[in-house]
Parts: sequence; C-alpha cells; structure tokens
Amino acid sequence: MKLILNLIWLVLSGFWLAIGYVVAGIICCILIVTIPFGIASFRIAGYALWPFGRTTVERRDAGAGSVVGNIIWLVFAGWWLALGHIVTGIALCVTIIGIPFGIANFKMIPISLLPLGREIVPTDQPFATR
Repeated sequence: MKLILNLIWLVLSGFWLAIGYVVAGIICCILIVTIPFGIASFRIAGYALWPFGRTTVERRDAGAGSVVGNIIWLVFAGWWLALGHIVTGIALCVTIIGIPFGIANFKMIPISLLPLGREIVPTDQPFATR
C-alpha cells in the first residue's frame, strides 16, 4: 500500500515539492554561509519525494547550533513553508481520496518548520536515532 501511495504522491505533488526544495537547497549552497540550510533542503526534498513509510525524529546529538539555525530558518523560510503545507493539506482533505495525501502534507510540517536536528527514518524504526 505504501508503494501505491508513494507513486501517486510522486506524480501528483511530490515531484513538484521536491523540485522546490532542491532549488532552495541549491540557492542556499551557492551562498556559502547558508550551506547547512541547503543540506536540510535536500534532505526535505528526499522526504517530499517518498513520504509514506517514513517519519521524522529529533536527533539527540543536535546541539545549540541547530537551535540557532532553526530560529533563523523559522523566521526566514519555515513559517511560509509550513503554511503552504497546511493550506495544501486542507485542500487535499476535502475529498476522500485526497485524505492520505493531506495527512502526508501535515506530516511534513514539523520538518519544514524546524529541519535542523531532525532525522528521517522508516516508520518501522521511529526511535532509531543516532
């Protein structure tokens, strides 16, 4: 079932979400100071391509740098990314067929708000942090 949902997601919205995150990652990597944000954008792009069967967990070894980076990310990018996922998720939940895809958009809100210090893991291992 996860494979079917991921394939439908990929065709309908995952591909476009991933492209957006990759473009943002490339821009962040061009600006040398924002490379950590670029890496986070690439990680989110991979999650946006194939969200079913995966989840995010907090990394226990993330330090104060990720807290400061998350505050900067939240102010400049995180709030509008999360708002976009909320609006898209609500729109998808209007139809019965779109409900799983709306839920997938809601699942992406925490990592789009605060991506640093989080790790993407399979759902059968949600507590497998480093």
